[in-house]
Amino acid sequence: MPQDRAAVRAFFAERAAGWDAKFAADPPRYAAAIARLGPLDGAFALDIGCGTGRALPLLRAAVGPGGTVLGMDLTPEMVALAATRPGALVTVADCTRLPLPEATADLLLAAGLLGHLPEPATALREFARVTRPGGRLALYLPLSRTALAARHGRDPATDPQAEPVLRPLLAATGWRPVSHHDTDDHYLAVAERT
Repeated sequence: MPQDRAAVRAFFAERAAGWDAKFAADPPRYAAAIARLGPLDGAFALDIGCGTGRALPLLRAAVGPGGTVLGMDLTPEMVALAATRPGALVTVADCTRLPLPEATADLLLAAGLLGHLPEPATALREFARVTRPGGRLALYLPLSRTALAARHGRDPATDPQAEPVLRPLLAATGWRPVSHHDTDDHYLAVAERT
């Protein structure tokens, strides 16, 4: 899996058109993960690395009419597809330089993002910068983290989302780990902004 920005953008650009069809079984998994995040009514939620926007309608429903959802992705082709979702608010952005002021977001969802980053700590620091104290970060995968790491040639034990690696990484970048679910069919780690 590519990790530099240009390679990541090119990788996802050529796959954007078929992305939703390839992962058609994912929406119920996303819905279950978002439900596990607890009440989000009125929240300002960010979907960082939103891809084609599969989670945007689910987040929109979770935050209700008083909330706001903003999707961001590095790949313009993905953002163009995400923009077709009803009520979608999306922009092209680099997750290490988010176009937001400090302490504005209540929730950041990053699904399948951390494994694409050469320096996850840089992104986690930036996520912390734009999140209000007490706000939450949800790192999510709709499949096994271990299987995904192995598929991409990474050692599952040293993968940035492996709990022994992630806990100190979160602590060093402004987050307090809250929960960590790493199962054979999904991955969800939640942290709170300190």
